[in-house]
Amino acid sequence: MTATSDKSTVLPGHLLIGNERLTSASGGSFDHVNPSTGRAQRSLPLAGLAEIDRAVDIARAALPAWSRWNPVERRRVLQRFAELIRAESENLAVIASLEMGAPITQSPFLVDWGADWIEEAAGWADRLHGDVSPLSSRNVHEYTSVEPIGVVAALPSWNASVGAFGMTIAAPLAAGCTVVAKPSELAPFAALRIGEIALQAGVPAGVLNVVTAGIEASEALVSHPGVDKITFTGGPSTARRIAEVAAQALTPAVFELGGKSASLIFADADIDRALSMATMVAMNAGQACTLGTRILVHESRRDEFMEKLVAAVSSIPIGDPFAEGIAMGPVISEKAVDRITGMVERSRTYGEVITGGERCGGELADGFFLSPAVVALPSNYVELARDEVFGPVLGVQTFVDEEEAVTIANDSDFGLAGYLFTSDISTAHRVAGALDTGNVGVNGGWAPAGPQMGFGGRKQSGYGIQGGLRGTLEFVSFKSVQIAL
Repeated sequence: MTATSDKSTVLPGHLLIGNERLTSASGGSFDHVNPSTGRAQRSLPLAGLAEIDRAVDIARAALPAWSRWNPVERRRVLQRFAELIRAESENLAVIASLEMGAPITQSPFLVDWGADWIEEAAGWADRLHGDVSPLSSRNVHEYTSVEPIGVVAALPSWNASVGAFGMTIAAPLAAGCTVVAKPSELAPFAALRIGEIALQAGVPAGVLNVVTAGIEASEALVSHPGVDKITFTGGPSTARRIAEVAAQALTPAVFELGGKSASLIFADADIDRALSMATMVAMNAGQACTLGTRILVHESRRDEFMEKLVAAVSSIPIGDPFAEGIAMGPVISEKAVDRITGMVERSRTYGEVITGGERCGGELADGFFLSPAVVALPSNYVELARDEVFGPVLGVQTFVDEEEAVTIANDSDFGLAGYLFTSDISTAHRVAGALDTGNVGVNGGWAPAGPQMGFGGRKQSGYGIQGGLRGTLEFVSFKSVQIAL
């Protein structure tokens, strides 16, 4: 196995508050574990209540000047920010692979995707405007103005590293807000480095602050009276806790949460296209909320599809992210290994594990590597059909007609994404309209719309939009003005 520990010198070891680089903090410290080796690779300070207060105060102090920046200049500095992220792609890709285990061949995509979110949001910075009321008369002039909502607490997910961070901070910055970002301790390093790149790009100190924190300090951030809005990407259980805490101050939030996305394969589908989408379970070792891990295949194509699926999944190259030819790395932690293997093992009581679902041995035994699993499910009312696994596990069910397929797909607590494969354009439009999800991919289309179109879910997959004009408007407030003439 390629030694990854000697690459850890690229990992930053400090928090960023304004212009301060904190190598120690009142919350103590923690050792980040490399998921590929199972060994600690870098120690980081944890913000305590004092640092959270400091970060919010700094962000609030920076808000008046940043909100009054000429929007054209704000656009230019954010575009420069995106350019510098791309210029440091090689270094950031290494960081992403070290912190979350993504194969080094995939990590540059995450970097570029993160820059895309910032670049797209930058384009809206000088295009936000209000309206003049049609009711204005010779005696009263009425209009609306657009203002930044204020200080934003941003809590990105860990599973897309640079991409997830860019997705979370871009719109608030473009809208003229200041940000206190708290990346997960599972993958904090890319966010910390991007905070430094923002300063290099000319983003004023205090506009983007990046801290790691434990549960107590994180709750202090989302409940802080100096925070005007929250944006969180993660699981529903954490979102509920954030909502409870934020409710005390009536702080609004954008929640991009989990998914249990169905992939509908109709009798006239191109099986190879559907297979390519299914094997994307290797991406981030299945740790992506929009993956179509709940496969519904027409009964007439079930045997053909299952044979090809098992062969393809069983041949996915698994290993050290820096080794040549690797398509799938580890899951994020020992806790994730236990959760995922536990769900697969329990599925043996109601379904059939066709392949995979086991911890890898040999030279991979110390890391958090799992073989991707395919499980035949008897119905939509078992754990693997209902609960998000967030790992490399595919559950396969059958259906007899379109009505049943849509009914099964929509019978879920989640509503993030859906996929369908058919050769009939009428079926495509009809089913896309019937799926109760925020995003739909057809015949290989990737459902996470954005950053241009906007991305969001329904039901327990969250509320609010990320990306596009709608995502930027999440972080502004509209003021009505009436002038007597």
